[in-house]
Amino acid sequence: MRVNPNFNASILQDIQQSDSSLQTAFQQVSTGQKVNLPSDNPAAAAAELQVQAQSANVDQYTTNSESALSQAQLGDSVLTSVVSLLNKAVTLGTEGANSTSSPADRASISTDVQGLLSNVVSLANTTFQGISIFGGTVSSQAAFTADPTSATGYTYNGNNTVNQVQVGDSLSVQTNIPGSTLFTNPNASVLGALSNLSTALSSGTSADIGTATAAVTTALNYVTQQHVVYGSTINQLTSQETYLSQEKVTLTSRTTSLVGIDTATAAENLSQAETENSAVFASAAKVLQNSLLNYLK
Repeated sequence: MRVNPNFNASILQDIQQSDSSLQTAFQQVSTGQKVNLPSDNPAAAAAELQVQAQSANVDQYTTNSESALSQAQLGDSVLTSVVSLLNKAVTLGTEGANSTSSPADRASISTDVQGLLSNVVSLANTTFQGISIFGGTVSSQAAFTADPTSATGYTYNGNNTVNQVQVGDSLSVQTNIPGSTLFTNPNASVLGALSNLSTALSSGTSADIGTATAAVTTALNYVTQQHVVYGSTINQLTSQETYLSQEKVTLTSRTTSLVGIDTATAAENLSQAETENSAVFASAAKVLQNSLLNYLK
């Protein structure tokens, strides 16, 4: 009997294929993925690259949104405090304008208003992660510093830039209101109104105090209107974070469907590959043994 010269090549090919299947099964069990190399499923691998890019964008938008939300919530809290201080100033101004208030009473109230002004300036210099939240894009110094030559007693060191942050493919939100808009607006200057009220209380008439108090009321109404901006930003960001969270779940599910494999299926594939591998080696041993015997005969 002649020996088939292709036996060894055929057996080697079977062994190599069986070993490759076994290694693939091992990878599926260890990684939990059915596609570990592009060659395993080129179409699925290409689709997964797109999903990964989308997922990376979602992660960045989520990071941006979380940071912006924290900043907006801080700004909202600051303006809530400013509104409270301005309400106190209006109450003090109304009290000081009363004709029954003595010069000593008014001097004391003036000191109280000056304290309110200092508190407002402190709030206007609030920082987030070391950056002034009311300085526009200027982050190297406090938004407001004392300046005796200024009508308000303070100088604004920031700029008028309104910052925007991207939290979606086509969605950006406003994250700040410049201090020049909030606290030294020419039409409703918070710092100017408080400074003028303090001056009127210390050296002005009842009419002067009344006029200064009205200016504080105007500033109060203005800040209350601006406060809405932060509320709107917070609502947008909260809604967007919910969307991004859902989008992340969707993309993760998409990844699982493209390249993932459940534990039971991976274990079953491994068991089958091990069985087939053992069978290939057993068959190869018999074929090679018979081939050798026939050759010897």
